[in-house]
Amino acid sequence: MQPAAVPTDRNSDIASTVVATMRQLGVLGLPRNYEIFYEALSGSNHELSLAVVSLSSRPTQEDLDGIGRSFFPQHHGPAIVEHAREMVAKELEDIASLLRSERTHIEKYGRILDETSSGLSNRSLLSQELLQKIAGAMSTATSSTLDHNRQISSTLSEKTAELESVKSKLEEYKRLADTDPLTHIWNRRAFDKEITRIYNSNRGILFNALILADIDRFKDINDRYGHPVGDKIIQIVAEILRSSVRADMFVARTGGEEFALIVEGASEDTTYEIAERIRVLIEQTPFTSSQTGMNYGTVTVSMGICMASEADNPEDLYTKADRALYRSKVSGRNRVTRHSTMAGRAGKGWLLYKKD
Repeated sequence: MQPAAVPTDRNSDIASTVVATMRQLGVLGLPRNYEIFYEALSGSNHELSLAVVSLSSRPTQEDLDGIGRSFFPQHHGPAIVEHAREMVAKELEDIASLLRSERTHIEKYGRILDETSSGLSNRSLLSQELLQKIAGAMSTATSSTLDHNRQISSTLSEKTAELESVKSKLEEYKRLADTDPLTHIWNRRAFDKEITRIYNSNRGILFNALILADIDRFKDINDRYGHPVGDKIIQIVAEILRSSVRADMFVARTGGEEFALIVEGASEDTTYEIAERIRVLIEQTPFTSSQTGMNYGTVTVSMGICMASEADNPEDLYTKADRALYRSKVSGRNRVTRHSTMAGRAGKGWLLYKKD
C-alpha cells in the first residue's frame, strides 16, 4: 500500500495507468472493465490483482466478465442467473432426449419380445433351427438393451452431476451477492434481510440488539492518504469486527465506512461490553503500511446501540441505533452510546449531514 503526498495526483496517476493498461491489452473501454483494472492496479484487492495478472496478453471480454462475476457479483447478477438458466435448460433438454431414446429402444425390444412370443406359440413350426434363431435374436436384443441401459445410466449420472454443478454455482453466486467484495463480510443487501428476520418472531424481538459503527473522520483519511489507504483501513476494521465476536454473529459493511453487528441472546449491558471491547481494539490497533512502514495514526470508531425490543420494526431499530451513533459523533467521537440512555431520544439534527 503506497501512500501519496498529493492524493489527487495519485488518483489521477492511477486513472491514467488504468486507461493505458487497458489500451495496451486491447480491452474495451467499458465501465465494468475499468472497475476491474482500477481495483487491481490500486492494490486494494490482492486476489483481484492476481486474477488480472494471470490474464493473457489479449484477454477476451468473456475472461474479463468471468473476473467481474467473481469479484463484483452485485453488478453481474442478471447475467449469472441467465447463464445458469440456459445451462439448466440445455441439460434438461439433453435428459429429455435421452429418455425419448430410451423409450424408443424399449418399444423396439418389446416388439422383438412379441415376435418371439408369436414364434414360440406356433408349436407346429418349431424346430431346433428356429429355436436357435429365436435364442440368438433374444440374446442379441437383450445384450443390446443392457448396453443401452448402462449407457443411459452413465449419461444421466453425468447430467445429474452437471446440474449439481449449476446448483452449486447458483448457491455460490447467492453467497457472493450477499458479500461485500472489499471486506468479505456481509453487505447491505444481506443486512437488510437479517434485520427484517428479527421481527418475524417475538423471540427475535426479545433477544436481539443492533450495533452500528462508523469510522471517525474517514473523509480526512481519504483526503490525506488516498482511497487505496482508506480501503485498506476499512478492511482492517472489518477484520477486527469479524474476529472479535462469535463466528455465528452477523457482521456487515452497510455503507462506505459504516458497519453493523446484530447481537443475539445478549442483554443490553453485554451488548454494550461487546461494542466497547471492539472500540478499544480498533483504537489500539496500529494502522501502518506493510510496504513502507508509514504510520497512518490512530483510527477510531463511534458506535450506537439499540435493543430490538425498543423499536417497532426493522426501520425503527436502524433509525434508533443510528441516532445513538450520531450522539457518539457529536459528543466527541470514539465512544459507544446506548439509545436507551439518550435524554428525550430526539431525532437527528442537520449536523448529521456534514462531512465527518
